[in-house]
Amino acid sequence: MNSQVTQENQQVALNWRMSVAPMMDWTDRHCRYLHRLLTRHTLLYTEMVTTGALLHGDVPRHLRFNTEEHPLALQLGGSEPADLARSAQLGEQWGYDEINLNCGCPSERVQRGAFGACLMNEASLVAEGVKAMRDAVRIPVTVKHRIGIDKNESYDFVRDFIGTVADAGCEVFIVHARNAWLKGLSPKENREVPPLRYEVVAQLKREFPQLTIAINGGFKDSASVAEQLEVVDGVMVGREAYHNPWWLAHWDAQFYGAAPNELTREAVEEQMVDYMEREAREHGTHWYSIARHMLGLRHGLPGARRWRQVWSDHRLKGLPAREVMAIARGLRTEDMGLKVG
Repeated sequence: MNSQVTQENQQVALNWRMSVAPMMDWTDRHCRYLHRLLTRHTLLYTEMVTTGALLHGDVPRHLRFNTEEHPLALQLGGSEPADLARSAQLGEQWGYDEINLNCGCPSERVQRGAFGACLMNEASLVAEGVKAMRDAVRIPVTVKHRIGIDKNESYDFVRDFIGTVADAGCEVFIVHARNAWLKGLSPKENREVPPLRYEVVAQLKREFPQLTIAINGGFKDSASVAEQLEVVDGVMVGREAYHNPWWLAHWDAQFYGAAPNELTREAVEEQMVDYMEREAREHGTHWYSIARHMLGLRHGLPGARRWRQVWSDHRLKGLPAREVMAIARGLRTEDMGLKVG
């Protein structure tokens, strides 16, 4: 357990220029470890953790992370100010650099819990929650939200939401540039069907120049990211960062002015195997549950399909991770008597 936030981590976490979105079932600590190998500066986010899970469940299971993951934000799902405050305190005690409130998830399960995107209809309640969390912790409290609910495309709606929450002390807003349709669309469809309206986020930045405004939604290449960084303060990338993680290896140089990254995919794969072995020793974690996050590492390269098939082949689960890596690289397929691909 990390019980103390260092001043250095707090300072690093204040940069929202590039971040990887919180994604349920994807951005767990193993995924984040991979992403941190690829980029030193990008801000990483946990999957959404509900206040109920923290206050009534297994706290270490939900909050444990690797110290290498900093800067790292904990995303909370909830609506009761007292519960949010206590959960934020737990996040700070465990060493997170930021607490983020989810006001953007449109799933029916989240709606039944009266949080996520439906909270945009209750800006005053969000403001109360933000204030309660800010009073409880010293680290930044931020909000991730949509630009509207259902088919209401009124700019005034999202402007007033931000204005109300900002009055409670929130200084950072991560804006998914689509509406959230609370009925009629699945969460997957909610990431694709409502149109992207980047111009709304740009208008928000013009109206609230004193706030940090980051944009999220649909980014797949560095050119589109760079274009947005001329307009807003940061860009959050979701699915493309997961499916094509090697893109992250260029971000420090492209977006932070760092020296070019001399990593190779092979070196990253080897470091992930080291991590798999460490996780097995310390927590009994099977390498198979870690490997799934790096299946896109060779995206677009010759032989990527076979490499991906090896690392996801359930028949190899009984082998040590290092042997699986050898097979994936074509070094031991014949020795193992296996035909892969």
